[in-house]
Amino acid sequence: MTKTILLCATALIFATPAAAQRQATPEQRIDRLERQTRQLQRQVFPKGQPADTAGFDDSPAASQVVVVAQSNRIDALERQLAEMTRLAEENGNRAATLETELARLRTDYDARLRRLETSAPAESANTTAPVADEPAPVAQPEPRPSASVTPPKPVKTGDVTADGEAAYDTGYQLWLQKKYPQSVAALRAMASSFPGHRRVSWANNLAGRALLDSGQPRAAAEALLANYRSNPKGERAADSLYYLGQSLMALKQPAQACKAYAELEEVYGSSMRADLRALVGPAKAKAGCK
Repeated sequence: MTKTILLCATALIFATPAAAQRQATPEQRIDRLERQTRQLQRQVFPKGQPADTAGFDDSPAASQVVVVAQSNRIDALERQLAEMTRLAEENGNRAATLETELARLRTDYDARLRRLETSAPAESANTTAPVADEPAPVAQPEPRPSASVTPPKPVKTGDVTADGEAAYDTGYQLWLQKKYPQSVAALRAMASSFPGHRRVSWANNLAGRALLDSGQPRAAAEALLANYRSNPKGERAADSLYYLGQSLMALKQPAQACKAYAELEEVYGSSMRADLRALVGPAKAKAGCK
């Protein structure tokens, strides 16, 4: 009897917490678990509370040193990003400024050439020693000689390369003989007959020089500027810029000539041929370029 009473009492003692757990609400159980967790944390971390994640997952708690280091790295990255953004904006502004200045220079050239077309007759040109011609840009419409001249017709062999060379040489020989109208006509005929030939660029540049040599600096300036603009990478584009400056000097426009020489040096710089570079310095001095 006594044993039976003891067994019933024991069962009642152990059943009471389980029954209490079944009767507790979920919120009460969560509160109880949080209190127990805080008690455990005070025992495990007597120097202070760990990170919020401590005790709830398998990840180690992040120390204050790590948090500060990560914050510093984030700050450094933000500063670098801001600096990169500033540099990108500055580079964009510089590029826009350069494009605007180049467009203004070209517009200035066009306006002055149009004014020159309506001005007094052109004066005789003071040309410098000739430079051997080499390739330049694709042909563009240019001024025609004052008189209508029928260019000589070189013999055609059917070989486009050889025929183009012969056509250019015809105009070149006429230029050497100072037969400038015939030379211009022959060079332009070559450019129109052989549009894909490498000597087209030579012909365009030499035609402009022939106009300058014949005392037509206004027509020469138009032809040389067109030759430079049509293909700035052409082998004779740099020469056309130089002789554009010479034409402007013949038109009593030293300030504009200086702009042509400046663009020549800026665009071609060290890639300029030695014989052409040797002419630029004296030309700038004569124009009074700063």
